[in-house]
Amino acid sequence: MLGLEDLYQEIIVDHNRSPRNFRKMDDANHQAEGYNPLCGDQLTLYLKLDQDERIEDVSFQGSGCAISVASASLMTQMLKGKTRKEAEKLFTEFTHMATSEVGSEIDSDSLGKLAALAGVREFPARVKCATLCWHTLETALHDKDEVARTE
Repeated sequence: MLGLEDLYQEIIVDHNRSPRNFRKMDDANHQAEGYNPLCGDQLTLYLKLDQDERIEDVSFQGSGCAISVASASLMTQMLKGKTRKEAEKLFTEFTHMATSEVGSEIDSDSLGKLAALAGVREFPARVKCATLCWHTLETALHDKDEVARTE
């Protein structure tokens, strides 16, 4: 029988091998670039928000390690249908989880499958891989004219 850690590892491997929402979006109305200079992970995030500030569609393209790709894939799945405010709240919850002390509680109800990435907090260099797409999301949501970085 699979333990929770094994299940989390399976989720990460699956999303790395078959990333969801991995495509360019031509009709995006928000877009941002993200780059992790420590390991070379890079991505472009595309968002389409409707008039009510709800995320109608979200996708990404880029290259990076398994953690970076899996995090972006899981993030895009979680964001579809969320409002801008809900997306910002999820950003806060995810980055808090990824940077919290090992062994601290994880709110798996609000994070869902994103909780699979909680193990990165044991490896500080990997936290930057997992959070790159999230910092890129924040840049896109606020239309910042800069490349999101994890440093």
